[in-house]
Amino acid sequence: MEFLFEFVKYIKIPTFTIFDLVDILIASYIIYRILLLMKGTRAAQMAFGILFFVVLFYLSKEFHLKIIEWFLSNFMTYVVFAIIVLYQNEIRRILANIGTRGFIEPLSSGGGMSKIDEIVLAATTLSSKKIGALIVIERKIGLKSFMENGIILDARLSYDLLVTIFYPETPLHDGAVIIQGDKIAAASCFLPLTLDPYLSKEFGTRHRAAIGITEDTDAIAVVVSEETGIISIVIDGNLERKLDGERLKNILTGELYADKDKKKLFTLKNIWRKKVK
Repeated sequence: MEFLFEFVKYIKIPTFTIFDLVDILIASYIIYRILLLMKGTRAAQMAFGILFFVVLFYLSKEFHLKIIEWFLSNFMTYVVFAIIVLYQNEIRRILANIGTRGFIEPLSSGGGMSKIDEIVLAATTLSSKKIGALIVIERKIGLKSFMENGIILDARLSYDLLVTIFYPETPLHDGAVIIQGDKIAAASCFLPLTLDPYLSKEFGTRHRAAIGITEDTDAIAVVVSEETGIISIVIDGNLERKLDGERLKNILTGELYADKDKKKLFTLKNIWRKKVK
């Protein structure tokens, strides 16, 4: 016992003060706010990539992996500059939002079965009138960079608003509508077109944009053809056509709300692609 008392005397136990608690809370809150600002952007993916290399660097030092340690220590500086150049728009947006966004912003995706009903009703109505439409539904990968080239709405998702937006005489009808949760986040958005050389020439800009955005992200795109009124859906760059309201609703329900462990309802029976001879 005497030995233990003597040992304790030489142990310096750090004191924890109220200032340490304040320091931890402020640092935690700053990190939390930065993560909120990064949510839904490519910067979030960038952060995970940086974290991976940082962890790998420390593991290489701990386990004496000389080659990996040498590689990371010599090239990480150049990687940081490359990241700044490639993600300058996202970095600028985050820094600008720090002073403009509210401090108590909820982090919720929202949405429900009524969201699907509104989309299906709007698509079938537009189809019956042969009014072209492109509706993009955001999932895990954010679409903020595509919203910025359109008109920000942040309006409650409704059948009436969707139909009104795509009506030919309205200023916002040209371009895509992007849906976030239970809101129409933006309209008149221009999306990247697919570069697939084997895509049939019968597809216009809307279908090419729908395939392009779903190739780059995990979004779902619903397309209504202006020429034929045919409703199509695109997931992971794959397109299925000639959908009725019930089929469209089943696909959206399966992709957005079904248990991920169960088999998804979306099956591609016909992919309308033809090789260019």
